[in-house]
Amino acid sequence: MPLVEITYAPHVAESTLRELGSALPHLVSLAVECPEEPYDGDLQPGDVELRFRQAGPFDRSGLDFVIEIRSKFFESRAADRQERVDRLHEGITAATGPSEFGVYLSLPVAAWSQGD
Repeated sequence: MPLVEITYAPHVAESTLRELGSALPHLVSLAVECPEEPYDGDLQPGDVELRFRQAGPFDRSGLDFVIEIRSKFFESRAADRQERVDRLHEGITAATGPSEFGVYLSLPVAAWSQGD
């Protein structure tokens, strides 16, 4: 279950944020799918958590938005993580149009539990 945080500049249009909110669950799931956690295209509640945060007055960034993704470490994910994040960046560009943004993919050793 990836956790996705989107930090955006105050000038980013609400329509762009809506497009991100719509496209990211599928795009992130494609980017992190692996044999240990295959993606069947049928997202369920809790499969991808999105958290949007507007940059504060003391934050510094030259980008319109930054997308940080944390997903559980698996060797199969780690082996080609740069290719994964590059494909994800391309997918986001196709979904939202050209913007100045960055994507950070982190694969920590982690565990997850979710109730029914």
